Amino acid sequence: MTGPPLTVPGVTGRHVLVTGAVGGIGSAVVGALAAAGGRGSAWGQAEGDDVRAGDVRGLDAVRDAWRATESAAGAVELLVHAAGVMSGDWDLCMAVNAGGVRNVLDVATEAMIGGGVAGSIVVLSSNAAPIPRTAMAEYAASKAAATSYARSVGLAVAGHGIRVNVVSPGSTMTPMLTGMWTSDADRQRVLAGTPEQFRLGIPLGRIAEPADIASTIVFLLSDAARHITIHDLRVDGGATLDM
Repeated sequence: MTGPPLTVPGVTGRHVLVTGAVGGIGSAVVGALAAAGGRGSAWGQAEGDDVRAGDVRGLDAVRDAWRATESAAGAVELLVHAAGVMSGDWDLCMAVNAGGVRNVLDVATEAMIGGGVAGSIVVLSSNAAPIPRTAMAEYAASKAAATSYARSVGLAVAGHGIRVNVVSPGSTMTPMLTGMWTSDADRQRVLAGTPEQFRLGIPLGRIAEPADIASTIVFLLSDAARHITIHDLRVDGGATLDM
């Protein structure tokens, strides 16, 4: 049996929307926000054949879904954009990872400014964005675009009291990661790094759990982070050496 929600100033009682809510990290975010007393709406669940089922590639569809969400549950005050894909398909990565961020942030900030909402937004990116990666150029480029766009939007809306931050995880124990493994040795390679691919290991010696990412996101949404915006916070055990 779970206990009563925690009281987290800036989160408790506020309407929070999570996109990509069915992924390993997205699901953890939904749970962490519920534990913090947030009033949650989720995109990415089995809600029919529209954007709320996870497709954020169309601006008009995102705008319609946003209106439907607000009509059902009130103005969105907090947003976690976690929808994304890992693929070697350039067009798909750019459409979902970069285009999705543009679509969702444009709609969200327009609505928040129009409604006078001093909201907080967190975009889930990747620590692959700031450094070169072999065998994942498409994904890394799309996440770099997403990070840059989010931070630029954050600068543009800061005067309206809207905070926009980025969380960039490294390797995390999700189906997306473990689905690429073929043996137990793959876990050790993640921890130790793969020099032939110019990929650093994880100095802390552990792979993140989704809860590690989710708790960071709750912090950035909360009043404890009220003076933090336009920031890219890497949650990767030191894997990118804070580059």
